[in-house]
Amino acid sequence: MLALDIRNLHKKYTDFQIRDVSFQLEKGYIMGFIGANGAGKTTTIKSILNMIRIDSGEVYVFGKNMAEHETEVKQQIGCAFGDIDFYTRSRIKTVTDITKKFYKNWNEETYSDCLRRFKLDENKKIAELSTGMKVKYSLALALSHGAKLLILDEPTSGLDPVSRDDLLDLFQELIVDGEISILFSTHITSDLEKCADFITFIDNGQIVASAEKNEFMESYRLVSGSEAHLNEVKERLISYKVNSFGFTGLIRTEDFDPSSKLNASMPSLEEIMIYFAKKEGLYV
Repeated sequence: MLALDIRNLHKKYTDFQIRDVSFQLEKGYIMGFIGANGAGKTTTIKSILNMIRIDSGEVYVFGKNMAEHETEVKQQIGCAFGDIDFYTRSRIKTVTDITKKFYKNWNEETYSDCLRRFKLDENKKIAELSTGMKVKYSLALALSHGAKLLILDEPTSGLDPVSRDDLLDLFQELIVDGEISILFSTHITSDLEKCADFITFIDNGQIVASAEKNEFMESYRLVSGSEAHLNEVKERLISYKVNSFGFTGLIRTEDFDPSSKLNASMPSLEEIMIYFAKKEGLYV
Protein backbone atom coordinates (compact mmCIF):
# COMPACT_ATOMS: atom_id res chain seq x y z
CA MET A 1 0.00 0.00 0.00
CA LEU A 2 1.19 3.51 -0.79
CA ALA A 3 1.49 5.90 2.12
CA LEU A 4 2.05 8.82 -0.24
CA ASP A 5 1.31 9.14 -3.95
CA ILE A 6 2.31 12.44 -5.58
CA ARG A 7 1.03 12.92 -9.11
CA ASN A 8 2.23 15.64 -11.49
CA LEU A 9 2.36 18.56 -9.06
CA HIS A 10 2.82 21.92 -10.72
CA LYS A 11 3.17 25.27 -8.99
CA LYS A 12 4.43 28.39 -10.74
CA TYR A 13 5.75 31.52 -9.05
CA THR A 14 7.12 34.64 -10.75
CA ASP A 15 10.72 33.38 -10.74
CA PHE A 16 10.43 29.66 -9.93
CA GLN A 17 8.24 26.64 -10.51
CA ILE A 18 7.97 22.96 -9.70
CA ARG A 19 7.00 20.96 -12.76
CA ASP A 20 5.35 17.54 -12.99
CA VAL A 21 6.62 16.45 -9.57
CA SER A 22 5.67 12.80 -9.08
CA PHE A 23 6.87 10.13 -6.66
CA GLN A 24 5.52 7.41 -4.37
CA LEU A 25 6.35 6.31 -0.83
CA GLU A 26 5.41 2.78 0.16
CA LYS A 27 3.99 2.12 3.61
CA GLY A 28 6.56 1.28 6.27
CA TYR A 29 9.63 2.90 4.69
CA ILE A 30 11.80 6.02 4.99
CA MET A 31 12.24 8.20 1.92
CA GLY A 32 14.98 10.82 1.81
CA PHE A 33 13.99 13.95 -0.11
CA ILE A 34 17.10 15.79 -1.31
CA GLY A 35 18.02 18.80 -3.40
CA ALA A 36 19.99 22.04 -3.20
CA ASN A 37 18.58 25.22 -1.66
CA GLY A 38 15.87 26.54 -3.95
CA ALA A 39 15.43 23.21 -5.75
CA GLY A 40 11.76 22.93 -4.72
CA LYS A 41 11.75 20.75 -1.59
CA THR A 42 9.80 23.17 0.62
CA THR A 43 7.34 24.03 -2.16
CA THR A 44 6.70 20.33 -2.68
CA ILE A 45 6.19 19.67 1.04
CA LYS A 46 3.80 22.63 1.35
CA SER A 47 1.92 21.31 -1.69
CA ILE A 48 1.63 17.86 -0.10
CA LEU A 49 0.20 19.41 3.08
CA ASN A 50 -2.15 21.67 1.07
CA MET A 51 -0.51 24.74 2.62
CA ILE A 52 -0.29 26.38 -0.80
CA ARG A 53 -2.68 26.26 -3.72
CA ILE A 54 -1.13 24.18 -6.50
CA ASP A 55 -1.79 24.93 -10.18
CA SER A 56 -2.34 21.27 -11.02
CA GLY A 57 -1.64 17.77 -9.78
CA GLU A 58 -2.92 15.46 -7.05
CA VAL A 59 -1.77 14.21 -3.65
CA TYR A 60 -3.00 10.91 -2.22
CA VAL A 61 -2.33 9.82 1.36
CA PHE A 62 -3.15 6.15 2.04
CA GLY A 63 -5.26 6.18 -1.10
CA LYS A 64 -7.31 9.28 -0.27
CA ASN A 65 -7.16 12.52 -2.19
CA MET A 66 -5.81 15.30 0.03
CA ALA A 67 -7.88 18.02 -1.65
CA GLU A 68 -11.12 16.07 -1.18
CA HIS A 69 -10.47 14.58 2.29
CA GLU A 70 -8.07 17.07 3.89
CA THR A 71 -9.53 17.02 7.42
CA GLU A 72 -9.66 13.22 7.53
CA VAL A 73 -6.25 12.72 5.91
CA LYS A 74 -4.46 15.16 8.21
CA GLN A 75 -5.50 13.05 11.19
CA GLN A 76 -2.96 10.53 9.88
CA ILE A 77 -0.11 12.99 9.20
CA GLY A 78 2.47 14.24 11.68
CA CYS A 79 5.05 16.93 10.92
CA ALA A 80 8.38 17.65 12.54
CA PHE A 81 10.56 20.56 11.54
CA GLY A 82 14.02 21.74 12.54
CA ASP A 83 12.50 24.34 14.83
CA ILE A 84 9.24 25.50 16.43
CA ASP A 85 8.72 29.23 16.07
CA PHE A 86 5.18 29.57 17.43
CA TYR A 87 3.99 29.96 21.03
CA THR A 88 7.65 30.02 22.10
CA ARG A 89 6.79 31.67 25.44
CA SER A 90 4.18 29.04 26.25
CA ARG A 91 4.88 25.91 28.25
CA ILE A 92 4.81 22.51 26.59
CA LYS A 93 1.66 21.57 28.51
CA THR A 94 -0.19 24.65 27.18
CA VAL A 95 0.74 23.92 23.55
CA THR A 96 -0.22 20.26 23.96
CA ASP A 97 -3.61 21.11 25.48
CA ILE A 98 -4.37 23.27 22.44
CA THR A 99 -3.02 20.79 19.89
CA LYS A 100 -4.78 17.66 21.13
CA LYS A 101 -8.23 19.22 20.63
CA PHE A 102 -7.74 18.91 16.87
CA TYR A 103 -7.18 15.14 16.88
CA LYS A 104 -9.93 12.59 17.44
CA ASN A 105 -7.49 9.74 18.10
CA TRP A 106 -5.37 11.53 20.69
CA ASN A 107 -3.95 9.02 23.18
CA GLU A 108 -2.92 10.44 26.54
CA GLU A 109 -1.05 7.28 27.53
CA THR A 110 1.05 7.38 24.35
CA TYR A 111 1.78 11.05 24.96
CA SER A 112 2.93 10.35 28.52
CA ASP A 113 5.15 7.53 27.26
CA CYS A 114 6.70 9.90 24.69
CA LEU A 115 7.40 12.53 27.36
CA ARG A 116 9.25 9.93 29.42
CA ARG A 117 11.11 8.47 26.47
CA PHE A 118 12.22 11.84 25.14
CA LYS A 119 12.86 13.26 28.62
CA LEU A 120 10.53 16.21 28.00
CA ASP A 121 9.43 18.38 30.92
CA GLU A 122 5.87 19.67 30.37
CA ASN A 123 6.58 22.75 32.48
CA LYS A 124 9.37 23.98 30.24
CA LYS A 125 8.69 26.75 27.74
CA ILE A 126 9.18 26.05 24.05
CA ALA A 127 11.92 28.70 23.96
CA GLU A 128 13.84 26.76 26.60
CA LEU A 129 14.09 23.61 24.49
CA SER A 130 17.19 22.75 22.47
CA THR A 131 16.79 22.20 18.73
CA GLY A 132 16.85 18.44 19.23
CA MET A 133 14.24 18.56 21.98
CA LYS A 134 11.95 20.68 19.79
CA VAL A 135 12.08 17.98 17.11
CA LYS A 136 11.36 15.29 19.71
CA TYR A 137 8.41 17.31 21.00
CA SER A 138 7.03 17.56 17.44
CA LEU A 139 7.40 13.79 17.15
CA ALA A 140 5.69 13.28 20.52
CA LEU A 141 2.67 15.23 19.28
CA ALA A 142 2.60 13.29 16.00
CA LEU A 143 2.85 9.87 17.62
CA SER A 144 0.25 10.73 20.25
CA HIS A 145 -2.49 11.29 17.69
CA GLY A 146 -1.65 8.10 15.84
CA ALA A 147 0.04 9.62 12.78
CA LYS A 148 1.02 6.99 10.22
CA LEU A 149 2.84 9.35 7.84
CA LEU A 150 5.58 11.58 9.25
CA ILE A 151 6.80 14.48 7.12
CA LEU A 152 10.12 15.72 8.48
CA ASP A 153 11.60 18.90 7.03
CA GLU A 154 15.26 19.36 8.03
CA PRO A 155 14.69 17.73 11.46
CA THR A 156 18.40 17.15 12.15
CA SER A 157 19.60 20.59 11.04
CA GLY A 158 21.72 22.26 13.72
CA LEU A 159 22.03 19.14 15.87
CA ASP A 160 25.32 17.81 17.17
CA PRO A 161 26.41 14.38 15.83
CA VAL A 162 25.29 12.48 18.96
CA SER A 163 21.79 14.03 18.92
CA ARG A 164 21.49 13.41 15.18
CA ASP A 165 22.45 9.76 15.56
CA ASP A 166 19.91 9.40 18.39
CA LEU A 167 17.13 10.76 16.15
CA LEU A 168 18.13 8.55 13.22
CA ASP A 169 17.91 5.49 15.48
CA LEU A 170 14.47 6.67 16.57
CA PHE A 171 13.25 7.05 12.98
CA GLN A 172 14.35 3.51 12.18
CA GLU A 173 12.61 2.19 15.30
CA LEU A 174 9.37 3.89 14.27
CA ILE A 175 9.12 2.01 10.96
CA VAL A 176 10.01 -1.44 12.32
CA ASP A 177 6.41 -2.70 12.52
CA GLY A 178 5.63 -1.43 9.00
CA GLU A 179 2.82 0.89 10.10
CA ILE A 180 4.61 4.26 10.01
CA SER A 181 6.14 5.86 6.89
CA ILE A 182 8.56 8.79 6.83
CA LEU A 183 9.33 11.46 4.22
CA PHE A 184 12.60 13.03 5.37
CA SER A 185 13.88 16.23 3.75
CA THR A 186 17.45 17.20 4.62
CA HIS A 187 20.69 18.75 3.45
CA ILE A 188 22.68 16.35 5.64
CA THR A 189 22.82 13.54 3.11
CA SER A 190 25.02 11.35 5.31
CA ASP A 191 21.98 10.96 7.58
CA LEU A 192 20.02 9.49 4.69
CA GLU A 193 22.83 7.10 3.83
CA LYS A 194 22.37 5.71 7.36
CA CYS A 195 18.60 5.45 7.55
CA ALA A 196 16.76 5.97 4.24
CA ASP A 197 15.27 3.16 2.18
CA PHE A 198 14.46 5.32 -0.85
CA ILE A 199 15.78 8.59 -2.28
CA THR A 200 13.87 11.22 -4.23
CA PHE A 201 16.08 13.88 -5.79
CA ILE A 202 14.65 17.21 -6.95
CA ASP A 203 16.70 19.66 -9.02
CA ASN A 204 15.52 23.01 -10.40
CA GLY A 205 11.88 22.19 -9.67
CA GLN A 206 11.85 18.76 -11.34
CA ILE A 207 12.32 15.23 -10.04
CA VAL A 208 15.60 13.83 -11.37
CA ALA A 209 15.05 10.37 -9.90
CA SER A 210 13.09 8.52 -7.25
CA ALA A 211 14.39 5.05 -6.44
CA GLU A 212 15.64 2.61 -3.82
CA LYS A 213 18.71 4.19 -2.18
CA ASN A 214 21.39 1.83 -3.44
CA GLU A 215 19.83 1.70 -6.89
CA PHE A 216 19.84 5.50 -7.00
CA MET A 217 23.49 5.80 -5.95
CA GLU A 218 24.60 3.03 -8.30
CA SER A 219 23.00 4.81 -11.25
CA TYR A 220 25.87 7.35 -11.17
CA ARG A 221 29.63 7.12 -11.31
CA LEU A 222 32.28 9.57 -10.13
CA VAL A 223 35.02 9.49 -12.75
CA SER A 224 38.48 11.01 -12.85
CA GLY A 225 41.36 11.15 -15.28
CA SER A 226 43.82 13.39 -17.05
CA GLU A 227 42.79 16.51 -18.94
CA ALA A 228 43.51 14.62 -22.14
CA HIS A 229 40.76 12.15 -21.21
CA LEU A 230 38.30 14.96 -20.44
CA ASN A 231 37.59 15.77 -24.09
CA GLU A 232 36.71 12.14 -24.72
CA VAL A 233 33.97 12.09 -22.09
CA LYS A 234 33.01 15.76 -21.57
CA GLU A 235 29.76 15.58 -23.56
CA ARG A 236 28.48 12.73 -21.40
CA LEU A 237 29.33 14.28 -18.03
CA ILE A 238 26.64 15.91 -15.89
CA SER A 239 29.33 18.33 -14.67
CA TYR A 240 33.00 18.24 -13.73
CA LYS A 241 35.82 19.97 -11.85
CA VAL A 242 39.30 20.53 -13.26
CA ASN A 243 42.21 20.17 -10.83
CA SER A 244 46.00 19.90 -10.89
CA PHE A 245 45.75 16.14 -11.52
CA GLY A 246 43.23 16.40 -14.35
CA PHE A 247 39.48 16.33 -13.74
CA THR A 248 36.74 14.71 -11.66
CA GLY A 249 33.18 14.51 -12.92
CA LEU A 250 29.78 12.87 -12.46
CA ILE A 251 28.31 10.65 -15.15
CA ARG A 252 25.27 8.41 -15.37
CA THR A 253 26.29 4.77 -15.15
CA GLU A 254 24.51 3.99 -18.42
CA ASP A 255 26.74 6.57 -20.15
CA PHE A 256 29.98 5.25 -18.69
CA ASP A 257 32.25 2.98 -20.70
CA PRO A 258 33.92 0.50 -18.28
CA SER A 259 36.64 -0.17 -20.84
CA SER A 260 37.83 3.44 -20.73
CA LYS A 261 41.00 4.43 -18.87
CA LEU A 262 39.05 6.59 -16.41
CA ASN A 263 38.99 5.81 -12.70
CA ALA A 264 35.43 5.27 -11.50
CA SER A 265 33.69 4.89 -8.15
CA MET A 266 30.17 5.10 -6.75
CA PRO A 267 29.49 8.67 -5.52
CA SER A 268 27.93 9.64 -2.20
CA LEU A 269 24.54 11.37 -2.12
CA GLU A 270 26.35 14.61 -1.30
CA GLU A 271 28.62 14.30 -4.34
CA ILE A 272 25.63 13.69 -6.61
CA MET A 273 23.94 16.83 -5.27
CA ILE A 274 27.10 18.92 -5.64
CA TYR A 275 27.72 17.97 -9.27
CA PHE A 276 24.10 18.61 -10.23
CA ALA A 277 24.36 22.01 -8.52
CA LYS A 278 27.51 22.78 -10.53
CA LYS A 279 25.60 21.92 -13.69
CA GLU A 280 23.15 24.72 -12.88
CA GLY A 281 25.84 27.11 -11.70
CA LEU A 282 24.66 26.69 -8.11
CA TYR A 283 26.50 25.76 -4.94
CA VAL A 284 25.18 23.42 -2.25
